[in-house]
Amino acid sequence: MMDALTEMKFALDTFYFLMSGVLVMWMAAGFAMLEAGLVRAKNTTEILTKNILLFAIACTMYLLVGYHIMYVDNAEGGWLPSLGGLIGSQAEGADHALESDFFFQVVFVATAMSIVSGAVAERMKLWAFLAFAVVLTAFIYPLEGYWTWGGGFLSEWGFFDFAGSGIVHMAGAAAALAGVLLLGARKGKYGKNGAIHPIPGSNMPLATLGTFILWMGWFGFNGGSQLLLSDVENSTAVAKIFVNTNAAAAAGAIGALLVTKLTWGKADLTMILNGALAGLVAITADPLSPGHLWGATIGLLAGVLVVYAIISLDKLRIDDPVGAISVHGVCGIFGLLMVPVANDDASLWAQMAGILVIGAWVFCASLLLWYVLKQVMGIRVTEEEEMSGMDMIDCGIDAYPEFVTVKQN
Repeated sequence: MMDALTEMKFALDTFYFLMSGVLVMWMAAGFAMLEAGLVRAKNTTEILTKNILLFAIACTMYLLVGYHIMYVDNAEGGWLPSLGGLIGSQAEGADHALESDFFFQVVFVATAMSIVSGAVAERMKLWAFLAFAVVLTAFIYPLEGYWTWGGGFLSEWGFFDFAGSGIVHMAGAAAALAGVLLLGARKGKYGKNGAIHPIPGSNMPLATLGTFILWMGWFGFNGGSQLLLSDVENSTAVAKIFVNTNAAAAAGAIGALLVTKLTWGKADLTMILNGALAGLVAITADPLSPGHLWGATIGLLAGVLVVYAIISLDKLRIDDPVGAISVHGVCGIFGLLMVPVANDDASLWAQMAGILVIGAWVFCASLLLWYVLKQVMGIRVTEEEEMSGMDMIDCGIDAYPEFVTVKQN
């Protein structure tokens, strides 16, 4: 039996876990709005459909399969997990209800899958994407999650990833990159002799709103990863995590602004939005150990890095409509490599090992899965369907019917 103080701490930590999960769930709205703003109007309904369905699929598959691979009844230190029983509401010695842990973890899975949707936007078949979501959320993500947060071999090696710069963000980017390589670029994106033709998004207010929603949700993403709140040490740590998370995002936006102004003489809003997200991704690897100035510096450097990463991928003719691979992949790696600077318990070797293992596993497994889907059902729409837009082809509904007056390119 718990005494009154223990019961109160249990209830408070459970509630904090649940509310942090709600904030991370709200990030699904952020991804949906960001991606809807950065694609063309003729593809808006389809990208919104992908976002709500990927969330539904992630929640269902992680409940049925993924959580049991990643956490339940697994022997520590191994490569392969065992499959445990059902989720229990309470275990002896637990400091929160175990369902709250599941809820917090399931919204992380959805975040990883959300990264994929933006990168493959405007030319991927809806049903191929949904089939991929089933396998990623049920097997690919949970297995590398077991290797790390589930007590597997990467955690035994000393790999450190506080809230998922690699486990969630880099993994999502690796899956996205595999898909983009097999999918190819949007029609008209690249021309002869290295020409790159920008394809502007349809709604910058929506993209900006999405970024602010993601920024807000990230306080649950990083703050909730402290896991506890009900004592002085943990509540102080949560406060520091919030400040570092916010500082990194702000500095990331400033870093991207400075690069775009010095490079093009303009304040490029899309780059600034991605700069803020880059700062958030980079600080996620360890938002607790750095001092506030160093936390802001990590965000600033990530904001600079993401601009050059987006430019470089374009030069390589890797078409990513929202910059997801650069934001979540390149800056996720950068954040992981920065951990040992402020955290004496982390080593550069272990961080590099984690990056290579997670990146290789998710990329190779995803590439194989995308290839199988390509052979079985096809992953790319026809040229005529791409020109017409995905909204009417897949969904039968225009997002902005009153404003569609001319056929878009």
